[in-house]
Amino acid sequence: MLRSVLAILGGLVVILVTSFGIEAIANPLLMRMLALPNEAALSHNLAAKSITFAYSALCVVAGGYATAWLARRLPERHALVLGLIQSALTIPAMMAFPEKAPLWGWILSMLMVIPAAWCGGLLYARRRM
Repeated sequence: MLRSVLAILGGLVVILVTSFGIEAIANPLLMRMLALPNEAALSHNLAAKSITFAYSALCVVAGGYATAWLARRLPERHALVLGLIQSALTIPAMMAFPEKAPLWGWILSMLMVIPAAWCGGLLYARRRM
């Protein structure tokens, strides 16, 4: 039980560190490349939104992989639980930062993290075979 909890917390840390790390580099770069006036304009630019969505999905896959690796037992199930928790954590983020994305973006994010985390768990389980 403790290993399961720690595995899921580890996956959350991987998602947090990788997504914020990439965002710290990508946002200024995207603003310069797309000639956007400020960071608020990123959430209304389709190209920036697509790139953000892509790297966010990869971060969640990495979190699912890390969770599966740490859990060892039932890796796909642990990764799926991580996705469900990350999806639920999107709600307070949406409430705190509504200007960061339109409502459809938040909803898409909530739906995307579950299969993305599960894919990370599947990648680990397939590699282990």
